[in-house]
Amino acid sequence: MYKNFRTTALTAALALSSAAATAQTPILTAQAQQDQAAAQSQKRIDKLDEQASDAFQQYRAALARAESLDIYNQQLQRLVNSQTQEIASVQRQTQQIESIETGALPFMITMTDTLSELVASDVPFLLQERRERVEALRGLIDRADVSAGEKYRRIMEAYTVEAEYGRTIEAYRGELDGGGPSSEETRSVDFLRLGRVGLYYQTLDGGETGRWNAGLGKWEMLGDEFRRGVRDGLRIARKQAPPALLKLPFDAPEAGQ
Repeated sequence: MYKNFRTTALTAALALSSAAATAQTPILTAQAQQDQAAAQSQKRIDKLDEQASDAFQQYRAALARAESLDIYNQQLQRLVNSQTQEIASVQRQTQQIESIETGALPFMITMTDTLSELVASDVPFLLQERRERVEALRGLIDRADVSAGEKYRRIMEAYTVEAEYGRTIEAYRGELDGGGPSSEETRSVDFLRLGRVGLYYQTLDGGETGRWNAGLGKWEMLGDEFRRGVRDGLRIARKQAPPALLKLPFDAPEAGQ
């Protein structure tokens, strides 16, 4: 009887257990579904959070680019303003240069004419070279592709060369037009220039010596006593002899000159 009771009790327990398991199955299923839904929701939340983080980073990058562009635009505007001012300055300078050139042109023409008159009235040394220099200046003044500053510089350079002639001595070979006082033929002679004080010549054989007489405006022969002085002066000018005193006639400057 006791054995039958245990069997009956065991059967009842199994039945209760099966019933409890059967009752819990919908609950477990529902819980699993809720857990799955929660996991999916968390994934969506994580994905949205990641998207929001990416959007925030893009927003920050866009702000940084906007700030950089603003700084660049400001700098570019300063450059544009500076260039505008530079253009205005160049335009003003161009107008001033044109005005200066217009005013300086007559002055430069006068300076060139004065230089030409100086060469024509001066002691007749290196005439061809000096006349060509004046003509080159005349041609330069007429050129539109040369600035007024360059024209003026070249004119002043020519005046400097002429000024240097008064402080130097020089020996050169050239043609004596008209031959001089003893001949009507053109001859090659050696010229000796002592500043602007004296201009002398000597034939290549040393047989004739003469000088330019500024008072008379013509060449005159010198006596044999001056032959050696001119010869020594030529050697000194050519640096073939040391400086020495020369006995030569010259035209004394007039009072007031």
